[in-house]
Amino acid sequence: MSPRTLLRSLCAATAAATALTLTACGAVTAGDATGSDDGSFKIAPYIQQRIDDDKPMRIKLSYHDPSLAFATPISSGMKKAGKEFGADVSLIGPTGGDAAKQVSEIQTLIQQKAVDGLAVSSASSDALKPIISQAYKAGIPIISFNTDNPDSQQMGFVGQDLKGSGKSQAEELRKNLNGNVKGKSVVVFSVDTGAGWSHDRFNGFKEGLDGSGLKIVGPVNVGNEPSSAYNTVESTMSGQSGVVAVAGLDCCSTTAAAKWVAQSGQADKIAMGGFDLLTQTAEYIDKGVLNFTISQNPSEQGYQAVKVLYDFLTEGTEITGVDTGAQFVTRDNLADATVED
Repeated sequence: MSPRTLLRSLCAATAAATALTLTACGAVTAGDATGSDDGSFKIAPYIQQRIDDDKPMRIKLSYHDPSLAFATPISSGMKKAGKEFGADVSLIGPTGGDAAKQVSEIQTLIQQKAVDGLAVSSASSDALKPIISQAYKAGIPIISFNTDNPDSQQMGFVGQDLKGSGKSQAEELRKNLNGNVKGKSVVVFSVDTGAGWSHDRFNGFKEGLDGSGLKIVGPVNVGNEPSSAYNTVESTMSGQSGVVAVAGLDCCSTTAAAKWVAQSGQADKIAMGGFDLLTQTAEYIDKGVLNFTISQNPSEQGYQAVKVLYDFLTEGTEITGVDTGAQFVTRDNLADATVED
């Protein structure tokens, strides 16, 4: 009998004798798990059998739009973990951020028993809650990564504190503003204003601007197609006056807005902050167009999402949240930062 099989056998015996809250058997506390009658997570028999047979764990990361540049480093981190742990990993998801397609894809995995551990980054938190619950009740360990679903039956979250990062962005922008800005405007852009992560970040941004006297315009939805995003930024800015700051809430609205700031010749008049560190973003920082960007370490998100699920499946390690942090990147530390694409 393999050590892993022995561990599971011992856990099963212990579970029969006592009401567990959280042990190596993989139960989660009653406060965290509400899908079972006794308040504990029960792993699906087919997954348990694969564990006992020492099969490679099939771990899927469902990302809300794999066509985004941000998905590339996530995939790199995921593959690194898969190679390190001997897990069968893959990044899936719908191009264009279609929540219904994402739900359908996950539902197929559940029905076909084709996944042993699942991490989701949702296009829509409300749309994903039922499928998260379905996976949980089917006995599939499920967490969220990149975008949180705090009111769902997720077993943990791997990613950045989104509201906290939005607040930090606003506070840093204020530091980069000169003189009296009362009555002036800050324009905010997002690739998807309807997404949960965008709401969280923007709510934090608003909190960070409390008492500044600045008027917030937006968030303005630009979409993720580069030329269309730029056109939306351009048309939005043409109708504004008194703008002293611009903010992008994600990788691609940041680059679109930075392109407009650069081409408008107002980089010395407009403070700008963004998110993520694509190659273009780094170039805009180097040129002084962007004052700063905030990296959320997408490679680490992909790596940790796999690790958290793998450790739970193979060792019964408690699933807890992993904060991948918020690193401010400016011209001063750009040379030491890791570009994310």
